[in-house]
Amino acid sequence: MTHNIQYNTAKAKLRMPEYGRTIQEMVNHCMQIENRQERLLCAKQIVANMASLTKEKVTNPAVQTKLWNHLAIISGFALDIDYPVEIIPQNEMQAHPTPMSLPHGKIRQRHYGRIVEKAIAHLGQLPAGEERTALVKQTADRMRQNLFTWNPDSMSAEKIAADLDSYAPQQELSKDLQGHRFASLHTLPTNVFKKKGAHRR
Repeated sequence: MTHNIQYNTAKAKLRMPEYGRTIQEMVNHCMQIENRQERLLCAKQIVANMASLTKEKVTNPAVQTKLWNHLAIISGFALDIDYPVEIIPQNEMQAHPTPMSLPHGKIRQRHYGRIVEKAIAHLGQLPAGEERTALVKQTADRMRQNLFTWNPDSMSAEKIAADLDSYAPQQELSKDLQGHRFASLHTLPTNVFKKKGAHRR
């Protein structure tokens, strides 16, 4: 005896797979209902089922807006009803975000990265004093961490001091490292400007 088995992979692609094929088929059926009022009642029941699947409170206005918009998507924006919430137009919903521009400019020493180079450029504009000294030490700690990651054989205090001065030769930033004890590796702050107000001039 031959059984005609239809696998899901052979069926139409789901517009929102997270709701499953049953919801998709309910929406397809709803769109075929001729009476407009009955069609709306059917849509309300589908939204209630969608809320039950996602374990969300359909009485929440934000949840309602989301679910009705999802219903519109599942129907391919072809479900002709009086939606109780504002539905985002199809062309706006399918619009792609504007691509982010990538940072430009050559990195002098790739093992330090762009953030460290920007930090040193900022330090080169600060006057000598406690604030600059504290930030120079934090930056040097980050430089040592980066060297440890990429080339541990070269992470000497002398190299870090020389590299600091190579970025800002007029400021002699290495002088702020006198007596500095480097932080332990892998326990460094990720933001060398974490100190309050250090990023503002």
